[in-house]
Amino acid sequence: MEKQFSAIASLIGDPVRSTILWTLMDGRAYTATELAIFADTSAQNISMHLSRLVQSDLLSVEKQGRHRYYRFARQEVAYAVEALTNLIPGKPADRKFSNESDSAVRYCRTCYDHLAGKIGVAITGSLLKQQLILQQKNIFTISAKGNKWFGALEIDMASLQNQRRVLIRPCLDWSERQYHLAGALGAALLQVMLKEDWVRRTRNSRAMIITAKGRKQLNVYFKIDA
Repeated sequence: MEKQFSAIASLIGDPVRSTILWTLMDGRAYTATELAIFADTSAQNISMHLSRLVQSDLLSVEKQGRHRYYRFARQEVAYAVEALTNLIPGKPADRKFSNESDSAVRYCRTCYDHLAGKIGVAITGSLLKQQLILQQKNIFTISAKGNKWFGALEIDMASLQNQRRVLIRPCLDWSERQYHLAGALGAALLQVMLKEDWVRRTRNSRAMIITAKGRKQLNVYFKIDA
């Protein structure tokens, strides 16, 4: 186990590979060319790093036409990357955000396939306060009231509960140092928010834009002034 842990730590710790993993945290798939640009390296070098990540079952690759797209092999990889960011020294309030983009990421962003940042944490806090989800230490469960509430948002709870994926879990937010909602339910909630145009993705960033409609609905459903 110690050797396996050392091997995976070494694999993730390489600067190019860590950049690849961090880039994929927005939940989108990227080509080798795109990832080479993010990592500021050559096509030959990025190919070598991607091969190692695929062989280690951290990434999967899918061919579409002339292109090959890379993404996380499973959700646990994204959770591990997000968890590592909580080892960064200093409290969130002590950190200096260099530009408007950094502040936007801290405010509202994706954590792989669910919502994070200040807004993600606030939504989770509202769900807990309304007792739609329940917390016991570091475990989340959904209440009977919550099942009906999420169903009213046209989330197919029966389908989610039949998935092999964990239905609901807390994910420690690296910027807020509090939990936000993850798991199949967290992903489904984000998809509803995207479909209903409450939030929109931004190009080349994990930051999410909250629309005028979204600000209204966040207040209606979660009592959040965004």
